[in-house]
Amino acid sequence: MSLYLGLDTSNYTTSICLYDGNTSTAVQNKRLLPVKDGKMGLRQSDAVFLHVRQLTQTARQLVRGCAGRLAAVGVSDRPGGREGSYMPCFLVGKMAGELLADCLDIPCYTHTHQCGHIAAALYSAGQLSLMRQSFLAFHVSGGTTDCLLVQPDAKEILHVEQVGTSLDLNAGQAVDRVGAMLGLPFPAGPALDRLAQSCMQPICVKPVLKGGDCCLSGVENQCAKLLQDGAEPSYVARYCIESILAAVSAMTEYAMGRHSGLPVLYAGGVMSNHIIQETLSRRFRTQKVSFAQPEYSCDNAVGAALLAYQKHCREQ
Repeated sequence: MSLYLGLDTSNYTTSICLYDGNTSTAVQNKRLLPVKDGKMGLRQSDAVFLHVRQLTQTARQLVRGCAGRLAAVGVSDRPGGREGSYMPCFLVGKMAGELLADCLDIPCYTHTHQCGHIAAALYSAGQLSLMRQSFLAFHVSGGTTDCLLVQPDAKEILHVEQVGTSLDLNAGQAVDRVGAMLGLPFPAGPALDRLAQSCMQPICVKPVLKGGDCCLSGVENQCAKLLQDGAEPSYVARYCIESILAAVSAMTEYAMGRHSGLPVLYAGGVMSNHIIQETLSRRFRTQKVSFAQPEYSCDNAVGAALLAYQKHCREQ
């Protein structure tokens, strides 16, 4: 047996993945949770209901014929590793994974959504060897804007310690709120990315940092003012992206100063933005920096399956 099933039921996406431990290949299927026009996200009760409705449909084709070949299941059961980290939507995947594992008499391993993002980013960037050393990782999405020190862990595979975070608005929230101002569909990341790339005007912004932590609430307010004053939508979109870029860049410099010489990995939906990726790659070209591929930057279950494989191998 060499197949490992990953499940992740985040507040945005129903995700399932099969990871082949023999070939190190991953096949996944995922489906965004539907959000009504004009809304910016879902209540947890609605997210739970939608996951229950979507999970079977998302999984059916992928898992057909896998009985007897699954070695273990991996599930994201909470957002992050901080005490009290909890979201009801993750319980849908946890319940399904544990039930399946019990029926097949195979292990079910749980881990955080954040560690799943990091593992998926390592996989897509061809940097799985970093699991055996310390490195810096950014997880930048609608739910978090974190700079993390990641170290090998004998039990959990990855031990995560926060180096910096957002003290108010998360980067993905800023993207979605500015996107809503501009009439873009939710989640607004891809559309805001395309719109921002069409702006050729120079934009200079300064990040608001307190140590290694950033503040992003001013981005939303400034974008609203720009739009009210008649700025072009493409300029407003670019201003939003450049503001997030400035914050992430400053946080990177701070983290590199505290942990000199460590590789840096960027993950999370916001980090799939073309402007942010191109600029950070150029700015830190003398450092070892890696980015998750776009389909592995946004919510997915590849990391859940990969971590199950890693944990199962260590137990064996």
